[in-house]
Amino acid sequence: MSKQLTPKSSKKQSPESSKNLPPGLQLENVDDRIMTLNVGPQHPGSGHMRLIIKVDGDYIVNCDPDPGYVHRGEEKMAEYRNYITNIPHLERPVIHDSCNILYPYCLGIEELVGIEVPERAKYLRVIAAELNRCVYTQYWLAIYGIFLGHSTMFMWPAGDRELLIDLLEKMSGARVTHAYFVPGGIRNDVPANFEDVCLRQVNYFEKRIKEYAGIFYDNPILIARTKDTGVLSREDAIRLGTTGSVLRASGVDFDIRKKEPYDVYDELDVHSNVMKAGDSYARSKIPWLDMLESCNIIRQALEKMPKSGGVRTKLKPNPKGGDDEVYRRVESGRGSLGMHIVSDKKPQPYRLKLSVGSFRNLIAMPYLLNG
Repeated sequence: MSKQLTPKSSKKQSPESSKNLPPGLQLENVDDRIMTLNVGPQHPGSGHMRLIIKVDGDYIVNCDPDPGYVHRGEEKMAEYRNYITNIPHLERPVIHDSCNILYPYCLGIEELVGIEVPERAKYLRVIAAELNRCVYTQYWLAIYGIFLGHSTMFMWPAGDRELLIDLLEKMSGARVTHAYFVPGGIRNDVPANFEDVCLRQVNYFEKRIKEYAGIFYDNPILIARTKDTGVLSREDAIRLGTTGSVLRASGVDFDIRKKEPYDVYDELDVHSNVMKAGDSYARSKIPWLDMLESCNIIRQALEKMPKSGGVRTKLKPNPKGGDDEVYRRVESGRGSLGMHIVSDKKPQPYRLKLSVGSFRNLIAMPYLLNG
């Protein structure tokens, strides 16, 4: 859009007032023309997220995203709880993808303490993680649909995700945050008929989300609003350190499940979805394609999973890590999600640092909104 703008005045503009403007946009006086708006706080972002934007008329000339403090205390709280009692609160920052935020924590603790996870538990972890990825993506897609004025794309994902929430409830006993992953495996085995029920519901879910193409992704209104909008080049996506669907929509084939496989992902055929356009349409379509791939991964895991065996290597009371540190990451619904854990031979972490994909991708927003 900025390329279509014409200079507003022939008056000379100071370098200081124009350094954040897109090409072709000129100001008479930066104090007279620029208005600062506080968009938010809004709940769907992070609970407190707002955008501090500067506009010249209808055109954004600068954006400062403020994610708020929804993660406050999580990393500090982990220093006062042992490795097991940290589980329920650490999943709270990413409520709708709680299995994937606990995944790197458990992988890290298992490496620090030196324990091996039973084979059946590894497969059940993968199944739960892929189910949770779809639950998160459906939640996002429902909000995305209603924000675009497409009420059907609010109701369909909101209803279809219940199929997967039911499966996660069978696995963990909880419908929202599951506290299912623990160091050493998972909290409990699945019911006797889980594999059959899971396969049946995943197959139906896959059939349902394929119908989203005709009603949403092939919709001319969605295409008109998102094609060639907010283009992020491959080079900028790498330079800004983006991850997940934002990175892969710009043509970068990077999926941690393939590049750094964990648990049994190296035993499964995982396809990484990549698009080259780098626009809003591509960034919205990659998560939908990822849900189709999740269905494929779940079917493979159900077929290869041992039919019996333990699901948890129990830790000693108050297990102590060595004098060491570890960083583990997984491919969550938002992209790379990692945890850096430092141990000082005590039952609780000396330090814990979260790295979530949504925060990593936030840096791209000012680059995409300008103009």
